Amino acid sequence: MKPMTSGRSAEKTKADEFENLKRRIHGKLVEKLDLNRVGELEGDVLQREIRRVVEHLCDTEDTLLNRNERERLVNEVLDETFGLGPLELLLKDSNVCDILINGPKNIYVERRGKMEKTNVEFRDNTHLMQIIDRIVSKVGRRVDESSPMVDARLTDGSRVNAIIPPLALDGAAVSIRRFGSNPLKLEDLLNFKAFTPEMVMLLEGAIKARLNMVISGGTGSGKTTLLNTLSSFIGNDDRIITIEDAAEIQLQQDHVVRLETRPPNVEGKGAVTATDLVKNALRMRPERIIIGECRGPETLDMLQAMNTGHEGSLTTLHANTPRDAVARMETMIMMAGFDLPIKAMRQQIASAVDVIIQANRLQGGKRRVTHITEVVGMEQDTIVMQDIYKYERDGIDESGNTRGRFLATGVRPNFMDRLEAAGVRLPASAFRQRVMLVD
Repeated sequence: MKPMTSGRSAEKTKADEFENLKRRIHGKLVEKLDLNRVGELEGDVLQREIRRVVEHLCDTEDTLLNRNERERLVNEVLDETFGLGPLELLLKDSNVCDILINGPKNIYVERRGKMEKTNVEFRDNTHLMQIIDRIVSKVGRRVDESSPMVDARLTDGSRVNAIIPPLALDGAAVSIRRFGSNPLKLEDLLNFKAFTPEMVMLLEGAIKARLNMVISGGTGSGKTTLLNTLSSFIGNDDRIITIEDAAEIQLQQDHVVRLETRPPNVEGKGAVTATDLVKNALRMRPERIIIGECRGPETLDMLQAMNTGHEGSLTTLHANTPRDAVARMETMIMMAGFDLPIKAMRQQIASAVDVIIQANRLQGGKRRVTHITEVVGMEQDTIVMQDIYKYERDGIDESGNTRGRFLATGVRPNFMDRLEAAGVRLPASAFRQRVMLVD
């Protein structure tokens, strides 16, 4: 046992020496930089210049490094200077979906639906706080003891949430939801069996016929990815206004106005909520409004927009089933502070929403569209809905992944007349009751 213990301590000593060397070189780099000249250089030219300086500083250190260690040292110093320090290694890994930081020494990632701990570490909580400040300052946000929680985003659109001491007891906690520089496209989701070609045909037709759609699902179920994918069916002539807490919707159309909420300032003033932005968006002649996520009183304004000439609008919300999504909308309407009767609320929802798309993250990490449900209307005080397509789970395979199948329920949606009026023709066989795909 002793040799193993001594081996581990030697490895830790070497890692500490490497970290100290990196800090020394980074400190010398900061002292050596001519800030006026740095301001004149751009992008790749600046990085090449800094790399040369770092390599020269490595030569001045009386430490023996092999070629790989030297290259790693140079890259890590550059990451500390230009990027997000230790996180850069994880952000470059395209297989990483989520990065979860529980204090400076415990960093987890999700790869291919599985959670695993990494060997990436920050020096201490101060180092982690520096990286958090670097992230949030780029999007005009702040995080400190008076405002210890913040939502932000990375340059690739990935969503960032940070909460710091004194609220986080074991050091700052950061959650990064990756979207990546190459977001998933329709073909990728079809290859992953997130839905079937028949379901895509229906959803494409619904977008082109300007049906109002709500995407519901749990955390990490792929709601925003699905929203981005469906938005690709929107024509290039429509004026689209997006409203988000942290901008992550990536639309390909030309005529897009992107709006983002604003938290209060140090004095607790100046906040701009999603409700404020929805009301303002209605004065901006939108043809479609897309709200990144309805989570409060803005839901009522969104439904009113859908009911007053802004057909083809989309939003997402958290819910486990289409029926739960309707119940959540009722709850969020109540948050607006109006004492509306239940029947009036349900009439608003039934007349505004045409389709609810349910996305779920299944055991093993699979993400599936489990329901495409039509909102038919009202019968007395009840909202009537019918499933057009759904996903049924058959069990768990030997690898711990969910097995299931996509079904066509045999229901022909009532909105088919609207699709046909918009020039969308779907074959009758698309709705014939059958098993469409087994996975």
